[in-house]
Amino acid sequence: MPALLTRRHAGLAAAALLSGCATAPWPASAQRGLLPDFADLAERVLPAVVNIAVTGETTVAQLPPELRGTPLERYFRDRLRNRRQEVAGAGSGFVIDPAGYIVTNNHVIGNATRVIVALQDGTELTARIVGSDELTDLALLKVEPPQPLAAVSWGASGTTRVGSWVLAAGNPFGLGGTVTSGIVSARGREIGAGPFDDFIQTDAAINPGNSGGPLFNAAGEVIGINTAIYSPSGASAGIGFATPSDLARPVIEQLRRDGRVERGWLGVSVQDLVPEDGRPARRGVLIAGVERTSPAGRAGLRQGDVVVAINGDRVETSRALVRTVAAVAPGQTIRLTVLREGREREMPVQVGRRPGQG
Repeated sequence: MPALLTRRHAGLAAAALLSGCATAPWPASAQRGLLPDFADLAERVLPAVVNIAVTGETTVAQLPPELRGTPLERYFRDRLRNRRQEVAGAGSGFVIDPAGYIVTNNHVIGNATRVIVALQDGTELTARIVGSDELTDLALLKVEPPQPLAAVSWGASGTTRVGSWVLAAGNPFGLGGTVTSGIVSARGREIGAGPFDDFIQTDAAINPGNSGGPLFNAAGEVIGINTAIYSPSGASAGIGFATPSDLARPVIEQLRRDGRVERGWLGVSVQDLVPEDGRPARRGVLIAGVERTSPAGRAGLRQGDVVVAINGDRVETSRALVRTVAAVAPGQTIRLTVLREGREREMPVQVGRRPGQG
């Protein structure tokens, strides 16, 4: 795990005067003060936030330094190669269905052999992994509760504005039932986690153990899943990242329905167009390479083509193209508008299945 960018989790609530703000979602009693009061919101949402404890196994393949280079190195390496040890981890999650469906991060559960979910009242339930998606770092768990659980609902992250108040909840450093407040610091952050980076940045304190926990808006809706922090020390430095709900929700729905996520694939490498000789860049996405036997190759796409639209909708960045194609079910045909040798042409392409997904 990199020292500055971890997948564990991101500080202090930003202050703002709300007096006289007619559109503020806070109670009148809170508006009379200098800062919003999160007590009612926390009381309402915390019952749906859970702690997650996992155990798993990992291969031990390291030798004591004093044995390296000695005649005993090969002997001990052979003996340790297949030995395994149990490891433990912890994180957070939240209930999205009273029947016991729980959302968390994929890196929280990893290769867990046992997952225990602890509710706010201390009840512990064994969970099974319904499915997980490494590319978006999301996972769905299922417990069998004796009675319906408190649950929270999804919000629309796309309508969230920079500067909006948010509340993060989870299990930092094993201290369950913890909430921290802050604002949305930025949207659409790319942090090098994968092809679907589109993180909400927040200054609400997120620390190790917060991974998989919810980021709430002022209405108590989940607009993000706390996933990563930027920190020299590994603890909160006021820069945390949450997977937006608009990205997470369809992934979770697919995991619930199918146990896995299938994404469309063209088999091309792409890059954004850049300005040349001081002139503005053309709009569209450059095809930098095409796999010969891929869906794009079979459809006749070539290196140097510029994709300007998909099914008639303009596409201007490589990230947008990748996401649009990924959202298409394998086997469906899309219509690419391609600029080649100064002329636009329509090219139908039957989307394939992303490699490694069955």
